[in-house]
Amino acid sequence: MDWHTWMAFFAASWVIAISPGSGAVLSMSHGLSYGVRGAGGTIVGLELGLLFILVVAGAGVGSLLIASELAFSVVKVLGACYLIYLGWCQWRAGSAGTLGGDVTAAPMSLRRRVFTGALTNATNPKGILFMVAVLPQFMTDTRPLWQQLVVMAVTLVAVDLVVMSGYAAGASALRRLMQSASAMRAQNRVFGSLLMAVGAGLFFVKRGGQSA
Repeated sequence: MDWHTWMAFFAASWVIAISPGSGAVLSMSHGLSYGVRGAGGTIVGLELGLLFILVVAGAGVGSLLIASELAFSVVKVLGACYLIYLGWCQWRAGSAGTLGGDVTAAPMSLRRRVFTGALTNATNPKGILFMVAVLPQFMTDTRPLWQQLVVMAVTLVAVDLVVMSGYAAGASALRRLMQSASAMRAQNRVFGSLLMAVGAGLFFVKRGGQSA
């Protein structure tokens, strides 16, 4: 990949990462609930999911998903339902019983946080659409495909890691203000609602990349 092409892709990577979406909501939610370190597993999972859709798009499978109404609809429905499920679980955590003023909802294990992050990005049809649309703009037939994908993957993951960690750190800074049971209920209901809203929005994503 030429230097000027990489610089253009680097700039595009920041736009992709900063754009609000399910990954940003999840990073902020877990940053507020578990702190920056606790949200690290979630962010690692998000990057694994991001790598997955980049490879899928780069290998041409993403184009097949877009070309197939059934395949795209399956991915879209799975992704939407999963986000709605996550949001509903977080909303319910906001009304959990309390003991000594603390919400007793059990925290996610590290493994589950990694899995949640990975599945959130891997089943995001908007991510696949965007990758299929963007990657070809920065690729050339004069260099091996795998080399270009490696450079793009390292760049995109590095930028996204910084941005998602920033989202988690910003939310984590508010943890001291969110220690009471009522504050935690409000937090869970806000982020639960956001996740369900993002999930519901995925139902309106079309193969052409436009919302209904």
